[in-house]
Amino acid sequence: MEITKSKINDIVIFSLKGRMDTTTAPQMQDQLLVAIGSGEKRLAIDCAQLEYISSAGLRALLMAAKQLKNVNGKIVLYSLKAHIREVFDLAGFSAAFPLFNSQADALASFKS
Repeated sequence: MEITKSKINDIVIFSLKGRMDTTTAPQMQDQLLVAIGSGEKRLAIDCAQLEYISSAGLRALLMAAKQLKNVNGKIVLYSLKAHIREVFDLAGFSAAFPLFNSQADALASFKS
């Protein structure tokens, strides 16, 4: 999996490409936790090129969400492909994470 990190204003954007599974999820978790540990409180995950997510990937996102909750932060995901969205729905994670169709909608959600 390729992870690209960028920043728009005070929102850190992680763009994912490939598969987030037991092999790659720890790398994602580490990057998220490093960002949170360095004081970042607003994270957005671009899933447009994410092809697969396993339970390990979901767990990595959940760990980050829990850490952010402790510091009054927020994590959102956007541009999920239909089969990725289905995994979130089936696992009950759609209720745990704000999911958006576009980057504009995801970033706008931080203003409210």
